[in-house]
Amino acid sequence: MYGYEQTAYQDPYQQQAGMNGMPGPGPYGDPQQGAGQQSLYPEPSPPSLADAVRAFTTGSMPVEDFQAIFITSKVHCPRGDRPGFLALHNTPTPVIPMFSSLKELRRYAGKESKHFSVTGAEILDLLPTGYGFALDMEGEHRMVFDAKAVEQMVDFTMRRMYG
Repeated sequence: MYGYEQTAYQDPYQQQAGMNGMPGPGPYGDPQQGAGQQSLYPEPSPPSLADAVRAFTTGSMPVEDFQAIFITSKVHCPRGDRPGFLALHNTPTPVIPMFSSLKELRRYAGKESKHFSVTGAEILDLLPTGYGFALDMEGEHRMVFDAKAVEQMVDFTMRRMYG
């Protein structure tokens, strides 16, 4: 029909048989999955921010790995009646309390506390100059980053994002 064989056309979205009858690569090199099928080799999930905090404070995670997880993780911050961060000024330099989970936030500020959630990268973008932050203040693995450490994290994030 129309001068070509219908069998010569192969639908790129149709699953091809690979070795031993296993699904072959899809049109973009990824194994295709039918409805309800699970991947043969699921991707490992990255550690949660709470896991990263624990690993970093115990010395089993390098700073670069922690920062890479921090910038993509959701961070929870207590808030007041006005928009913005709540700052603690009873420290050598002002710090912003933030938490790796809602459980940690509620341990610090109570069950009915107001809060907002953003990514670590957004924190680094929004944090006022000269402020540090304290992560999981009431937790077992509390971390405090002074203003200089925050500047270093911003530099790391910029290099990672823009080269």
